[in-house]
Order: sequence, then structure tokens, then C-alpha cells
Amino acid sequence: MIFYRQDLTDAKLLELYKQLLKPRLIEEKMLILIRQGKVSKWFSGIGQEAIAVGVTSVLDASEYVLPMHRNLGVFTTRDIPLHRLFSQWQGKANGFTKGRDRSFHFGTQEYKIIGMISHLGPQLGVADGIALADKLQNNKKITAVFTGEGATSEGDFHEALNIAAVWKLPVMFIIENNGYGLSTPTNEQYQCTNLADKGIGYGMESHIIDGNNILEVYNKLSELKVEMQNDPHPILLEFKTFRMRGHEEASGTKYVPQELMAEWAVKDPVTNYRDYLTKIGVLTAEFDEQLHDEIKLEIEENLAISNAEPEIAPTYSGELDDVYKSFIFEEVTPSSETKNIRFIDAIRNSLEQSMQKHKNLIIMGQDIAEYGGAFKITDGFVEFFGKDRVRNTPICESAIVSAGMGLSINGYKAIVEMQFADFVSTGFNPIVNLLAKSHYRWGEKADVVVRMPCGGGTQAGPFHSQTNEAWFTKTPGLKVVYPAFPYDAKGLLNSSVNDPNPVLFFEHKQLYRSIYQDVPTDYYTIPLGKAAVLKEGNKVTIIAFGAPVHWALETLEKNPEIDADLIDLRTLQPLDTETIFASVRKTGKVIIYQEDTMFGGIASDISALIMEKCFEYLDAPVKRVASLDSPIPFTKALEDQFLSKNRFEEVLFDLLKY
Repeated sequence: MIFYRQDLTDAKLLELYKQLLKPRLIEEKMLILIRQGKVSKWFSGIGQEAIAVGVTSVLDASEYVLPMHRNLGVFTTRDIPLHRLFSQWQGKANGFTKGRDRSFHFGTQEYKIIGMISHLGPQLGVADGIALADKLQNNKKITAVFTGEGATSEGDFHEALNIAAVWKLPVMFIIENNGYGLSTPTNEQYQCTNLADKGIGYGMESHIIDGNNILEVYNKLSELKVEMQNDPHPILLEFKTFRMRGHEEASGTKYVPQELMAEWAVKDPVTNYRDYLTKIGVLTAEFDEQLHDEIKLEIEENLAISNAEPEIAPTYSGELDDVYKSFIFEEVTPSSETKNIRFIDAIRNSLEQSMQKHKNLIIMGQDIAEYGGAFKITDGFVEFFGKDRVRNTPICESAIVSAGMGLSINGYKAIVEMQFADFVSTGFNPIVNLLAKSHYRWGEKADVVVRMPCGGGTQAGPFHSQTNEAWFTKTPGLKVVYPAFPYDAKGLLNSSVNDPNPVLFFEHKQLYRSIYQDVPTDYYTIPLGKAAVLKEGNKVTIIAFGAPVHWALETLEKNPEIDADLIDLRTLQPLDTETIFASVRKTGKVIIYQEDTMFGGIASDISALIMEKCFEYLDAPVKRVASLDSPIPFTKALEDQFLSKNRFEEVLFDLLKY
């Protein structure tokens, strides 16, 4: 291994050595602790330290780095107190996740480190969002994100690199190619000679670097960083390295040929660098021993602090209170001036006023810029707000949702428009595993609204007609909003943008241009989690949301003799159970009306809640009305048969007769 110091001082050479040595000595201690049963799991980075240390040393403390689960050198180079790391690994409260996630599955804004999730790929999109925020501020900061050669097979890898290339984002995409994705060798992962070659397909600069040579890592990245600051653009970096331990300690290394282990053992990044420094007279044996003693003492002292910390005492409130970031709703009441507008106009009006109110709000989606979106809601926004804030995206829902998370991390708000709610399935992973869990896991908000044009009645067929709110109402950490009227749509969307938690905002396409209402012209808010009682009666409670609210109103207008409470839920998560239970206790009969298919829909959960909380008040079984349990068809006759609209009246009259 050949080292070139270039113009680095002796002091800098020694600093890099100490930064390399520290994670190695911590790891050696951790291997002892795991054998003693004092740590449950460990992902070793022995043999790969030069990459984490070199990358982090090049970055400023204010620049974000997104590591993986064997990048201890990132955390130690950022000088995180070791006792906090030990507490994290032991699942104690002084760690970074309050015992809710393990090992390196955490982030910390204090040290500008954004932790991984086990799905790997989404963090690449998060890096895009962080870098976009920096680029918009023109602050010349660089973002570095780690991944392994195995994760390059994921679609998120392609999406994130493509976005970064198209938007010219200052991201260092770091591939640690250590030969194996768990136990699967590289020849079963990809067929190209080098992963860096993939950069050609994205029109992206790429380099291959010896990941075991700390000076090559540090010097090359220092050079590249200056280039990226002067001309923002992404770079793909493939670091050739090897892990000398198993994927995690329990898996071992039996699947690795011994000759391969021997080949890489002589390339050890710590040993070779120590020998080089000794050879050129920068490091003496005495000083090396002193460094070892200092670091080992620091490890023991900090481990003692962590060991003395009590185990976490779980409480229900402690867990549930952290699912969402606390948010104090600010009620803004409108003036008396109104205008009779359509549902779609109310959405547009909200977006306009929210963009004016929040200068850090970015809207992203397919065709939303010059074209104005599939439904023309953002038509003209580019001229008013500019392309930096109204951004066309490639067709890649997953990485765009992740980029929304990155924007949120770096001080922005994001609205992501799904062209159709159906398409959210390709962005499902980062919504339910990243946005939903980030605050609970490590206290980081996900200030992202995902707009969901949804629903049937327009003969759009199985891929453009679903109302898929139930995919998300069961995921803790998400808020789900589903208005039925223009007034509510505007006020609730304004509140959703203000809320720092992730919100799925459903907009029924059939209501866009068919429903009119007098709506205040100025800005106002409506609290999430509060239903609206549209009609009051004493004989039956009708619970609905979205288009079925209007279908229920049609039924009641045709049958004025029906004495009913009609509740428009408006928000599905959090759910206004207080209004529901009060009505059911008054009427004794309840029917829940949804457009979604029956099995697994939110009507089922509402029914169960009513049975549990109001059973003694019921005079009849709780009834549910829903669409057929089939995909939604295209032809009008089939779609009419599918939708719940044609079954509601019959079930309602049967319930009233009970």
C-alpha cells in the first residue's frame, strides 16, 4: 500500500491516525462485550475504518453525513461522547433513540448525522433532499451518504442518483464495496466490472478509490469537495474495501474463502498507516502506546458512565407521546369575504397562500411545473414562485418522498404530489418506514405533506381510481386527512402544511370540479382530528368521509323523513372518536359509509371502536357500507356496480327498521 502525504502536516497525519485508531479500539472492546452478553448485536467495520474517517474528516461539522451500520468512524470523528454511544448500543435513555432502535439506527441534528434505516435505499433520497436545501441556500455545503454494494441493486439507488444528476445536487454517493451483501458475493449482485461505471448512465462523475488507504481517501475527497463547492454536482465514489468480520457478529465468516481473508488482512487500514507514519518518522512507538492508553482509558471511563445508567422504565405515555412531534395548532379565523369556488380551486388557493406564508415550502411532483399538474392545480405557480420551489420530478415516487424528508431535516417544508393516489405504492416504503417512524425513533420531525388525488366515479380503471386511505391509517406516526368540501379542503390543507408531522392528504378527483362552496378568500386554518356534524337527528348516526358524504346527503335530501346525525370525519388519523361516540350514544344506531373496499377498511376499525365503547347504547348491529372487494373496474356499468353508492340506501332503511 502506497501513501502520498501531499501537503499534509505532521499534525494532520497524526490526527488522521488517532481518528482511525479510536473506532478500531472501540470495536475490539465491543467484541468482548458482545461475547459477555452486555450488547445484543454488533455490526463490525473492522477493515473499513479509513472510509468513514476519511469522508467525515473532509466534511465540515455543519455538513450532513448519512452513514450505514458499520461506520463507527463517522460518529467518533464527529466527537460524539462515547458514553452516549454506549448508552445507545445498550438501549438506555441517554442514547439517541430512548431504547427504541438499536446500534447505528439513529440520527442527531447536534452532530449533523442522519442515521440509516434497514431498508437502506431511502437514505440516498434523503441525502438528495438535504443537498437540495443547501443548494437553494447557496451555502456551498456538501452532503455525503453511504451505501453498500448490495444496496446498489435497489430501485432507490437508481432513483436517488438520477434525481441528484438531473438537479445537479452536491452529494457524494459513497459505495463501500466490501465484497459481500451479507453473504451474497458481488458476482451475484451485479455484472458490471466496477460499480463506479454506473455513473456513466447518470451523466455523473465517478471515481474508484482504495478504501483502505486513509490518505488516498482524504486527499481525493478534499480535492473533489472544492470542485463540488465551486460547481454543485453529484459524484459517485466506489471504495474498494473488505470487512474482516461477519455481516454482524452472529453470522460469522464461514462463507468467505480463507485465501480472500488472508489477502485483505495484509491491507489493514490501521496497521499499514501506522507502519507508514513510523517509517517517515512522524509516529514513535512511545507516542503510539500513549495514544492506545488514552483511547482505552476514555473507553473504560465512558463505559462506566453508561453502565451506571439505569435501565429504561417503560410507560405508555412515554411511548405514545413521541409518536408525533408535539404541535400547537394555531387557529386562524377568516374574514367575512368569500367566493363561490370549486373543490379544486380551494386546494389551489391553499397551496398559493401556504407558499406565500412559508418561504421555505417546496412543492415537488410529476409535471407540476410548467404543465401545472395532471389536474392543473399548480398551473402558473412557476411564474409566481419559480422553479426552485415548484419542481418537476422524474418518475420516481420513492426517492422524491425521501427527498421530502431530507428537505425537512435541513429546515424546509415539503409537499409531494402523487399524480394519482394509486401511484403512492411505489413510494410506500419511505412513507411508512421513514416519515412515519422518524420522530418516534430519534425525535426528528418529518415536515412533509403527500397530496393524494384519489377515488372512483371517473371511469379511470384499476390504476387511477383507488381510495387507499386504509394503507396509511394503521401506520402510527402518519396523519391522514380526507375532506369532502372546498371550505374544509382549504383550511385542512393549510393546517397540514403547518403541522411538522407527515400528512397524507386525500383529494377526491370526482369532487374537484363538481362541488362548489362559499370559501373565505384569505388564509385560515381548521384543526386536524375534528369531525364536522353536517346534520343532526336522533334516530341514526351516519359516519362518512370523502365522496360518500355527498352521496349520504343526496339520500337524506330524497328522504327528508330520515332523522339522522350525519358526521363528516374530515380527518381519519387522528380520529375524532369523541364526536362519534356522542352521536352513537344519542341515536343508538350507526352506519359507516366508505368508498374503499370493505375488508380492512377504516370502517371496520370505527365499527370495532363503537362496539367496545358504546355497546350498551346500541339498538342494532353496527352497519358498514363499502365498495365490492375487487379491484375497481373501468366500464361505467361495472364501476357503478363496484361503488358503495348504490348499496347505501338499502342498508340504511334496513337498519332503521331493526
